[in-house]
Amino acid sequence: MGTYVENFASEEEHVFRSQYSSVPVPDNVTLPEFVLQNAELYADKVAFVDAVTGKGVTFSEVVRGVHRFSKALRSLGLRKGLVVIVVLPNVVEYAIVALGIMAAGGVFSGANPTSHVSEIKKQAESADAKLIVTNVTNYEKVKALELPIIVLGDEVVEGAMNWNKLLEAADRAGDDLAREPIQQNDLCAMPFSSGTTGMSKGVMLTHRNLVANLCSTLFGVTKEMEGQVTTLGLIPFFHIYGITGICCATLKSKGKVVVMGRFELKTFLNALITHEVTFAPIVPPIILTLVKNPIVDEFDLRKLKLQAIMTAAAPLAPELLNAFEHKFPGVAVQEAYGLTEHSCITLTYVQKGLGSTNKNSVGFILPNLEVKFVDPDTGRSLPRNTPGELCVRSQCVMQGYYKQEDETAQTIDKNGWLHTGCSCRVRGHIAKPFIS
Repeated sequence: MGTYVENFASEEEHVFRSQYSSVPVPDNVTLPEFVLQNAELYADKVAFVDAVTGKGVTFSEVVRGVHRFSKALRSLGLRKGLVVIVVLPNVVEYAIVALGIMAAGGVFSGANPTSHVSEIKKQAESADAKLIVTNVTNYEKVKALELPIIVLGDEVVEGAMNWNKLLEAADRAGDDLAREPIQQNDLCAMPFSSGTTGMSKGVMLTHRNLVANLCSTLFGVTKEMEGQVTTLGLIPFFHIYGITGICCATLKSKGKVVVMGRFELKTFLNALITHEVTFAPIVPPIILTLVKNPIVDEFDLRKLKLQAIMTAAAPLAPELLNAFEHKFPGVAVQEAYGLTEHSCITLTYVQKGLGSTNKNSVGFILPNLEVKFVDPDTGRSLPRNTPGELCVRSQCVMQGYYKQEDETAQTIDKNGWLHTGCSCRVRGHIAKPFIS
């Protein structure tokens, strides 16, 4: 194990690093290749299952689906660097769609399917999107965007390409389609984020960015732990945590994702019990519901296999944390901090050597990351136990905001530090949010 380092090389610079040793990040591998490595060893294991219908997709079907869809996209003329907007709820095919786009050299950009058509149009135009993937439910919402549309499912929609027929056509096509070489530094994702300004912007992420983030967040997953975790897939997959922290992380660790399209308490509890979910990333309002709603008492909570929940979207009030721990004894509560501009998780609790947790903190600095805290008015670097703006530097930092050079310059400084706009302080080896 490494040591927790505070660097005083410069009187003005206080840089904090992980207590854990650095972890290697492989070169010359794309995100789809990275997360699907050794998938053949788990060919018949279910990778994604719908919490309600029980529809499942195995690892072999994920691998085949990614290959078929990437081939279909190339046959349609998708070229490296072109953006595909995905307007879908959480479905078992979601990762196949996203990784298929990336494997073809395209750039995946998830959109909120509940957004107004004007918001989806704005995202498509801002990203210079060339194609949309959606389902029958959302087709009417996107058909006026005047872009080619692929519709998931068996139903054939006039004016759109059918997903199944497209994949079947790809099967019949030869393998002589031109393949553009994909490099790790090529863009593969463009989620949209308001950053610190409130204006939604396309965040440019490369294969390297996301592979590096997964290497840091999964460093505690040992070979013996592979295939052992069943994760709840309720956080929207169009969100960076949904696609990276749930879909890609679980594929890499060869676990299973129990997919839920929306939160409904009885369905949620049934899913946890029936599918023996062991890890559930959720948000504070759901935790509040679990604590306060009497419907929970209708279920035999002794049947739960749940080992941990993670909350990252907002601070968790101490009294809510205590109430949850009282109602669900033995279920660890992990708080984390992440942002789209840093490819997902930045600070979190880890599986290796958890030890005692510091309540109401967002956990450890992950391996390969550097963190500092600055005075937002002067930019001066601040020492331990002094609240300031959290800044992070690593291989996970975005390439910038798409076509927003000024916004990028305000967020990433000349030394590569990503300024998050969040107020925090470091205590010992725990980066703890400072509540003003």
